[in-house]
Amino acid sequence: MKVFQHVSDIGDLRKALDEAFEIKADRYKYQQLGKNKTAMLIFFNNSLRTRLSTQKAALNLGMNVIVLDVNQGAWKLETERGMIMESDKSEHLLEAIPVMGCYCDVIGVRSFATFESRKDDYEEKILQQFIKYSGRPVFFMESATVHPLQAFADLITIEEYKNKTLIEPNPLFGGKAISRTPSKRTKVVLTWAPHPKALPQAVPNSFAEWMNAADVDFVITHPKGYELDPEFAGNAPVEYDQMKAFENADFIYAKNWSCPGVTLPEDYGKVLGDYHEFADWTVSDRQMAVTNNAFFMHCLPVRRNMIVTDNVIEAPTSIVIPEAANREISATVVLKRMLESL
Repeated sequence: MKVFQHVSDIGDLRKALDEAFEIKADRYKYQQLGKNKTAMLIFFNNSLRTRLSTQKAALNLGMNVIVLDVNQGAWKLETERGMIMESDKSEHLLEAIPVMGCYCDVIGVRSFATFESRKDDYEEKILQQFIKYSGRPVFFMESATVHPLQAFADLITIEEYKNKTLIEPNPLFGGKAISRTPSKRTKVVLTWAPHPKALPQAVPNSFAEWMNAADVDFVITHPKGYELDPEFAGNAPVEYDQMKAFENADFIYAKNWSCPGVTLPEDYGKVLGDYHEFADWTVSDRQMAVTNNAFFMHCLPVRRNMIVTDNVIEAPTSIVIPEAANREISATVVLKRMLESL
């Protein structure tokens, strides 16, 4: 595997999941694969789970790891061709990228949407330059439009929990064990939730793309105007009534995203209206009551009592921590496959 950006890059999902569970049973099974190989992780934006989980995954495989925070200690980078470099940007990405490639075997890049141009963001101008000029396999650690490592971890988590019949109390918050009856056909709902800032569509885009490829019934719910790009949403049904969407769901995945600008490009990256007007979209006991004792998921970090109430995220059915833990597993599978392609 030379590029990891879309679900199609991972190939057969059943094989990928089997490989994930094999690695989860023995994280160091392929430690010799990365001996004397180096992973370079490049961050244009902040990170906690992605940085830690991907470093751990590389170490599981016996790799050396170089982490570069572009905004801390590196030269400021120009990204556009044709610019007269008379500002504070001292180095061009077109020289920096091949230099980075000299020092590693595999490159991971994290670079968020700027919301300055929908065209530029959706063309993935930064990441595509790494693919073209680094001479190394490149994996996306969240980009302007996708977060495939997160979506793969989400799918691993759903596969783990879909047949759970007894849910033990959350050890941090107590409560009672919950019994549930797994559905014959797993229903997964992606729900928009309010947020005070404009957030990218990367996580919901990838989640939708991966769920469309998985063996689940997938529904998207959000207020009108937040329709995801069809490239990612595919033919997934959109239900504008959140309560209706939640009925008999087995998994609820909450995430905010700003306007994707599908119909009105000028609205791209905007929060439509005052987010306080959408307070009833916060995932609470009210919505969860109509589900099939659904598991609650979120990529983290999460704004409590905006995205989700305390009660829901602290319930035994909240699996946000196991979901985060599976980031190590998804990254290990991806890096293993990249090493095998060298």
